[in-house]
Amino acid sequence: MTAATATPAMRDGDVAPDVLRRAKAGDQQAFTEVVRHYDHRLRALAYRLLGDRAAMDDALQEAYVKAFRALPGFREDAALGTWLYQITYRACVDLQRRESRHHSEPSGAPRAAADPATTAASRTDLTRALAALPVDQRAAVLLVDAEGLDYDAAAAVLGVAPGTIASRLSRARAALRAALAEGETR
Repeated sequence: MTAATATPAMRDGDVAPDVLRRAKAGDQQAFTEVVRHYDHRLRALAYRLLGDRAAMDDALQEAYVKAFRALPGFREDAALGTWLYQITYRACVDLQRRESRHHSEPSGAPRAAADPATTAASRTDLTRALAALPVDQRAAVLLVDAEGLDYDAAAAVLGVAPGTIASRLSRARAALRAALAEGETR
């Protein structure tokens, strides 16, 4: 893999090459280091996609088992973080399909009524607007806008072309603007 063809590493960098090598060889302690390194970002993605902590835990458990089993075949033609995002995204979509989940808003997202926090109200409105997006658009927004992936890396995670990411982002951002503007007029 050349630097020119490599997918950019995640913001905090990838795990040490020796840790990846040991994890690929089946070293459970090394795999635990890999999981620890990426867990907070993968949890954030899964929770934002599923809107439920129990579902997030189920999806991550499935994703980590799949990653552990598939890691010996990881060819490193993408960043490890991108590969793990892809597995996590697919686990979330699979879980939604299996359980026929169609959340209109995440559980535990109370509507802020009082004003110690216009900010809190705005966050609640944004959470609801994100939850209302189709999962493919929500994933594009979360990967690019929240996690900072570029279009190519997000496209690799979702298994689509970079132009598709741009299109999904355009539609999602328009829907978010409309939903947030509607919330301001209430």
